[in-house]
Amino acid sequence: MEKKLPFDIRAVRLQFPALDQLVYNKPFVYLDNAATTQKPRVVIDRVKAWYELENSNIHRGVHYLSQQGTIAFENARQTVANFINSKSSREIIFTKGTTDSMNLLASSLGKLLVKEGDSVLVTGMEHHSNFVPWQQLCVERKANFLVAGITENGEVDLDHYTELLEKKPKIVSIAHVSNVLGTINPIEEMIRLAHVYDIPVVIDGAQSICNQKIDVQALDCDFFAFSGHKMYAPMGVGVLFGKEKWLDAMPPYQFGGEMVNQVSIDETSFNVLPFKFEAGTPNVSAVLGLESAINFIETIGNVSIAAYKDQLIQYALQRLAEVKGIKFIGNPVHRASVISFLIDEIHPYDAGMIIDKLGIAIRTGHHCAQPIMERFGIPGTMRASFAMYNTFEEIDIFVAAVKKAAIMLS
Repeated sequence: MEKKLPFDIRAVRLQFPALDQLVYNKPFVYLDNAATTQKPRVVIDRVKAWYELENSNIHRGVHYLSQQGTIAFENARQTVANFINSKSSREIIFTKGTTDSMNLLASSLGKLLVKEGDSVLVTGMEHHSNFVPWQQLCVERKANFLVAGITENGEVDLDHYTELLEKKPKIVSIAHVSNVLGTINPIEEMIRLAHVYDIPVVIDGAQSICNQKIDVQALDCDFFAFSGHKMYAPMGVGVLFGKEKWLDAMPPYQFGGEMVNQVSIDETSFNVLPFKFEAGTPNVSAVLGLESAINFIETIGNVSIAAYKDQLIQYALQRLAEVKGIKFIGNPVHRASVISFLIDEIHPYDAGMIIDKLGIAIRTGHHCAQPIMERFGIPGTMRASFAMYNTFEEIDIFVAAVKKAAIMLS
């Protein structure tokens, strides 16, 4: 295939210090980006600068550092709002990550909407963080937990999804991109179908935020959640976008400092948005690191990054097809930069250990998505996932390692 570089990949790689190391005396090849991405120097430096020069507790002090920290933190919130085209920064809630966001919604939105005998709808390709919170909400509320099926190609069965919508679930929560199959779900259509019944839709954007430009207004989703660490930002920070009408109606998730307005012995009133959902001292350094990651991404360009990663995934599929006995799990028409596969009867862990010794990081196991494994009748897979800093040469090294593992274990 013809290889086109929409940006200077060498210059980009130089920004990521973790890539410049040897593992087992071999050049490090990192292909576990669906789990977490490496961090560019600008993100590392921003976190370092906060602790070296700016550290303070924000929103609560009249002194210089506290005031400057508050300004920086709220500017970062506006940067996030602009990045996903939210109408207002009031719709941006900082969380610990996508898992935290989903638990917030299951607790707060679930408390608001779901009663005994009601239902919640997800799909069979969800990460556990967008499956278990809703499942447990339904157990607690004595509600019905509805799961739309997956086709053999690894796509949501839209006929089944539409059929389940007729049961009028109170909430629909779906992954934009599968962390196992790489499937890009047709969420625009899925949101539209749910809105016919006035059902609010939650989108798990953990795997899509780094793969394409997100516009929450164009999507018309009611909620959109993602994690910073999957888009080159620090761990420990996530974002929950919610339409203001829903966030206003939802009760608080946690209680404590910052999220209150007035506290007395008899009663407590709560703060305005977004602070109502941000109890306690926030992870300021990670939020500022997230802002730096967004600026870094936008400097290179979402469109350019997406185009390059699409080339990488197509090349990887082409090269991996050379491996004798390989079986791809899922073959979606629209795929993000994730490939899951098996080789004959070889256990993923065994192959993964050999590949690791060759200096290559991939993921093996069920990827926190056991219902997918159950659907395809497998214990787990090997998974390679790609980022803007990966190269065609790294794919060649990876495929050679897979071939070697296949020979050694056959």
